[in-house]
Amino acid sequence: MSPPQRPHPVLEVLDLRVGFPGNLAVRGVSFAIEEGSTMALVGESGCGKSLTAFSILRLLPPTASIVGGQVIFDGLDLATLSARRLRDIRGKGISIILQEPMTSLNPVLSIGTQIREVITRHERLSRSQSRRRVIELLDLVGIPDPDQRYEQFPHHFSGGMRQRVMIAMAVACNPRLLIADEPTTALDVTIQAQVMELLGRLRKQLSMAMLLITHDLGAVAQWADRVAVMYAGRIVEQASVDEFFAGPRHPYSRGLLDSSVGEGAHYTSTRLKEICGSVASAAGEAGCAFAPRCPVAVASCRAAPPALKMLGEGVIRDGWSVACDLVPA
Repeated sequence: MSPPQRPHPVLEVLDLRVGFPGNLAVRGVSFAIEEGSTMALVGESGCGKSLTAFSILRLLPPTASIVGGQVIFDGLDLATLSARRLRDIRGKGISIILQEPMTSLNPVLSIGTQIREVITRHERLSRSQSRRRVIELLDLVGIPDPDQRYEQFPHHFSGGMRQRVMIAMAVACNPRLLIADEPTTALDVTIQAQVMELLGRLRKQLSMAMLLITHDLGAVAQWADRVAVMYAGRIVEQASVDEFFAGPRHPYSRGLLDSSVGEGAHYTSTRLKEICGSVASAAGEAGCAFAPRCPVAVASCRAAPPALKMLGEGVIRDGWSVACDLVPA
């Protein structure tokens, strides 16, 4: 009897490198997201999470550029795809939710108009058909009285409702992959939970894959299937969520969990620990970027950056990998 066939990756990021003038900010990042699954990319602010996400759709600042690697989606390398073909993929094949719902919507256009623009960009629908589709989307994301809300403007909506509108825009064309960049930023705790529950429900209902960019390990534990930890532009650990929270292997990963507060068996009631020092720059590191803050670093850690290596059998795409020379394979 042949083994069950593995799900095909929706997205494969291979040795991605993104640079600013004189600075390589994302350094050899690789991961894959399978159909219907959620990959969480975690780490402190400034480690390169959002830059990695924006690189997938080439939504980079003017001074940044992809200098190496591949971003494979549907057999196409998005890193080298023409601008015209990439525009056809944005919003339909891959959508993104930005982290600032209070400023991401156009204040002078109605909510209905803004969502309808996404639909008419990719689908041939009449004005009445697109309006019905927008109302269906508003209802899908839990906005009450969608007929009336269609004509209202962003200032009529709370922060949580604006984020629901952003989610409606992102799923309007049934994308295969949804990138959620800190989707609960600036929302209070109860609204954060509602937004994450909505994203989880839509992922299953629409059979989407999701890349979740976050620093909230509680959300990762509850909603993700795999997790990749970034530090100073590199992935330092990648594993299934169950493996990761059962016992992370990289010293930085252990520090993140020890300094986190949230629900779940992996948290304790003991005093939280801090990671001493500040995030290292991705530029000019001779050895392991975490070595200056690492409680177990030795002299050899400062000689060369450690490579991401597998723990046991498997491949980095779906196994447990760690970039630390002190962790045995």
